[in-house]
Parts: sequence; C-alpha cells; structure tokens
Amino acid sequence: MSHKITGLIAGTLLILNVLFLPLVVLSLTPLKLLLPETLVRKYMDPLYSALAYCWIALNSGWMKLTQNTEWDVEISNKLNKKGWYFVTSNHQSWVDILVLQHCLNGKIPFLKFFLKQELIKVPIMGWTWWALDFPFMKRFSRSYLEKHPEMKGKDVETTRIACEKFKHMPTSVMNFMEGTRFTPEKHAKQESPYEYLLKPKSGGFAFALNAMGDKFDSLLDFHIVYPGGIPSFTDFLQGKVEKVVVRMREIPIPAEMTQGDYENDEEFRKKFQHWISEMWSQKDEEMKALHNELRLSSGQLAEA
Repeated sequence: MSHKITGLIAGTLLILNVLFLPLVVLSLTPLKLLLPETLVRKYMDPLYSALAYCWIALNSGWMKLTQNTEWDVEISNKLNKKGWYFVTSNHQSWVDILVLQHCLNGKIPFLKFFLKQELIKVPIMGWTWWALDFPFMKRFSRSYLEKHPEMKGKDVETTRIACEKFKHMPTSVMNFMEGTRFTPEKHAKQESPYEYLLKPKSGGFAFALNAMGDKFDSLLDFHIVYPGGIPSFTDFLQGKVEKVVVRMREIPIPAEMTQGDYENDEEFRKKFQHWISEMWSQKDEEMKALHNELRLSSGQLAEA
C-alpha cells in the first residue's frame, strides 16, 4: 500500500473518530445541564470518561490498522487509573499527543489540558471540552494587571474554582513545559543550555499546582524519541514513522511547591524555577543516554 493511500485511509478514520466524540458528548449535554451536581458526578462523569477512553482506543485502532510502527515503550506498571497526575513530555510534533494518549489510555485518567478561557467559544469543540470538564483558565497579562491591580490573583482563583470538581474526580492534567515544539532553529534562538530540549516554561506548571493544591500524586515525565527523525503529522498518517521510543519517570511533587505565589513572590519563583531547571537538566541527560543507546543499537544491527 502506498504512503498516500495509507494517509488517506488513516486521515478518514481519524476525521470520523474526531466527529464521533463531540456528537455523542453534545447529545448528552442537556442531561448534564439539567441534573443536580451530585447526579452528574455519580452518573455522567463515569459515562464521559468511558467515552473518552473509547475515543482514544478507536484512535489506537486505526493506528494499528494502518501503521507498521514499532513501539518501544517502558512505563511504570504501578500507575493508577483512579489517581491524580500532572503529565509532561518533551514536545517535537503534534504526533506526541497521539503517542501519549496511545501509551496511557486505561492506565491513568483521561488526559486533560488547561485551556484558555477564550477557547470555550470554539464551535462544537468548546462545548465538548466543557462537558468533559477540561479546566478553562483566565490569565491576565502583566500590563493589564498594572492598570487593574484589583484583578491580581483572580486568574488563579478562577482556575482553582474550575478545578474544585477534581478533588472528587481522578484527573490527569497534561502540559508541555517547553511551550512549543522543538526545532533546531528555536533551540539556537533560545541559546538553550540543553542538547535535546528547549528551555522549560515553569509558570504554567506553577499555576496548575497552585490551582490544584496537593491533589497530584506525582509528576509523570515522558521522553519521546523518533529514531527515524521527527515526523510531521502527515508523515505519521502516511505510515512513515517506523519506530517510536517512549520512556517515563515518575517524580514526587514537594508539598512546598504547591503552596507558593509564583507570580508575586520572587523568592518562591526563584526556588520553583531552580527545581524545574534541575529536573530539566536530568531529563536532558536521560534523553542523551537514550539517543546514544539507540544509535549504538542501530549500529550493531547494521554491522550484523
């Protein structure tokens, strides 16, 4: 089968699946609006979770049907589907999201992203994200706060209220700390001190921890490597990704990192950034070792 035909089949199945979740979720939305909060939590939330797991399973299904990708995945077998996790990873391609969902489906709660408040207005998907309890955050720029000092702290409070329901509902929150996809150009422009990573943006993580308090069991940090080169989403759909390598490390979240004011407390901000910097340096070393291991393995296979 040619790559173009593979891409056409995979793309069609992906689009059908993308349409499936919103249609089913939105058909149930009137019930969520009408039922008391206690009944929503008891009956609707488990149903929405089951739909989300099904949606990811269908994605994995068309991936297996159309791709010959070799998956080299090592993650903990002690993860809890009823736990609370903050998930991060190095970010190279939009394929990363499908990779993480594929590897984690059924092992931890459905991955949810912190979304900007404005995205709730996106047709169809905005309501779908709302129904699935994606937390919407309202952030104010520094210049806006200088003009409206009375709004200081309101952004954190808005997100904290949005996350209040997560105290009773196992949750996994996903955030790419680099903030953007890795490219050699961005790496050079940043003058990043890391070999395989861009500089981390710790503010978003601190904001999430402040909003969620100490509910997170741990931080799950993923290393994703594409030995054949970083693929585009089209490359993936067309079956051009021969191998995906995934490694995971679980990092405890110190209690003191969940309780400070990142935006207004300079001492806490420096302490938090130092913690993230050390974490990122270790991540870069582990990714360097993984790349060397894969190069050595590839060289040995070539010699054989």
